[in-house]
Amino acid sequence: MSSPTPGQTNLGLAPNVGGLLCYVPCCIGLIFAIVVAIVEKQSRFLRFHAFQSLLLHAAAFAVGIAFMFVSLGLGMLHLGMANLLLVPVRLLIGFGFFVACIFLMVKANGGEETELPVIGPMAKGWA
Repeated sequence: MSSPTPGQTNLGLAPNVGGLLCYVPCCIGLIFAIVVAIVEKQSRFLRFHAFQSLLLHAAAFAVGIAFMFVSLGLGMLHLGMANLLLVPVRLLIGFGFFVACIFLMVKANGGEETELPVIGPMAKGWA
């Protein structure tokens, strides 16, 4: 078991707890990550997790928008029944996002900076 990441934060909480809160599913983690990205200046660890969380949420949002356009296109082509085939794919992607958030919450609470492919290096550069 890793020890919590030492250091100070502007927010007055332990960096590992702040990192965990950045990945809380739904709007709570997203809002906390935005606050951290704006306010936090001392903890690079916390900033990394905030930016990675924001990029993860942005990717999930973009995938959701893409599915919406595909669904709309199928409806316009009178292939609405084909949307039923997209339901399991949407559920699988949503479940994957949820599992990724839980995994990253556990890693952040353990004081680890686990980088996701593609967005992890971007978040590390911005932190």
